[in-house]
Amino acid sequence: MSVELTALHWIYSLLVLLILGLMILRRDTSMACIAGIFIIGLVAKNSLSGAILGVFNSFIYAITELLGTILIISLIVAMSKILGETGANELMVAPAARLIKNPSLAYWVIGIIMMIISWFFWPSPGVALVGAVLLPVAIRVGLPAIGAAMAMNLFGHGIALSGDFIIQGAPTITAGGAGIPVVDVVIASIPLVAIMGIVTTFTAFVILLKDLKSGQLKSEHVSTEIVQNNSYSTLAKVTAWIVPIFFILDVFAMFTLKLQGGDATALVGGTAIGILIIVSFFYHGDNSLEKITEYLIEGFQFGFRVFGPVIPIAAFFFLGDTGITNILGDVLPSASQGLVNDLGIALANSVPLNKPLGAVTLTLVGSITGLDGSGFSGITLAGSIAQLFGAAISASVATLTALGQIAAIWVGGGTIIPWAIIPVAAICNVDVFELARRNFVPVIIGLFVTTIAAMFMI
Repeated sequence: MSVELTALHWIYSLLVLLILGLMILRRDTSMACIAGIFIIGLVAKNSLSGAILGVFNSFIYAITELLGTILIISLIVAMSKILGETGANELMVAPAARLIKNPSLAYWVIGIIMMIISWFFWPSPGVALVGAVLLPVAIRVGLPAIGAAMAMNLFGHGIALSGDFIIQGAPTITAGGAGIPVVDVVIASIPLVAIMGIVTTFTAFVILLKDLKSGQLKSEHVSTEIVQNNSYSTLAKVTAWIVPIFFILDVFAMFTLKLQGGDATALVGGTAIGILIIVSFFYHGDNSLEKITEYLIEGFQFGFRVFGPVIPIAAFFFLGDTGITNILGDVLPSASQGLVNDLGIALANSVPLNKPLGAVTLTLVGSITGLDGSGFSGITLAGSIAQLFGAAISASVATLTALGQIAAIWVGGGTIIPWAIIPVAAICNVDVFELARRNFVPVIIGLFVTTIAAMFMI
């Protein structure tokens, strides 16, 4: 199959390389993406006004595409605020404290609890909750704070966030960049997330035990007696039961009603709104109307603070697919399949590509995009590159997209980039660079094994 490459194709390719270079240099890429949109608009429309309109319209398009993701995360954070005030969040994880009897159990219990919380609430609320409730218990039974911090990072910011099966923020963004349904990315990511998670957490656990036995890590073992707090209100106790039950019912409904993508996200979001309103009415009484608004404002502030840098980057990479028609109009040849697809076909016709090279490339691209410490800002690029390679080598675009997503989030979402793991280091009172150093080897080994596995899946 032959394609007609225009000036837009070559300009887009050069701009992608420029953005990758800035990411390698750990520089912000938002301005480069905005400039890239302007340049493409100027060439495509051949007018200054068309380019300016293109920049604004690209932002509108990106926000429209990402709005569901921004909204669900904002609502989850808003709900977590009221749960924190009532104390229900602490009660929800309190039973796990009774399971922590030794350092090994502490590592796995903290990790699994962090993963579950992160699936439903994202890692940000989970860091403070798990750190405040379970860290003291873990230290009492002999797990160093650095071990607890590793567990929180690897299970929460690693396994849970890289798959993001419930809220589906990450797969929504990467699927948008790849031009495929969100559900395809979610399904393709399940085995890769499992492999990455198992290899990384077990490697970290073995290294941790080795260092504890050799004396390189000092435990702070004290009495295992746990002081029970009986001062929680009836509302907190009831809420601590109702919230998990509601979300478990959501998951059950997703399977039985076959809810996927936006429908599944809407179900979780609607549940979060309901919990926020009901608990606020019982907790704040006459002031509940004003307090609900305050919680929503805090949630939206968090959502747009997280996704503010993502919007211009996503706007640029949406130009690589059908988004360019929605933003700039019919500016490509009639036979074009989109900038990225055209480039992939041209690449396949000129360079001997193969599936192993495609897998390695997506891991590298994902890792590079994670260097900014976000994990999310560059995953649209990972989706675009996956689409390009998928077209070039007739490989599974969904699997390549999932691989790039996993690499980007494990690197930048909060496991080995020092400025991304500051919250966990702070709550556990450990050195941020020491935490990054200890996470590094397990994550790199995990990425290596996962990339090898992906070669056989695509």
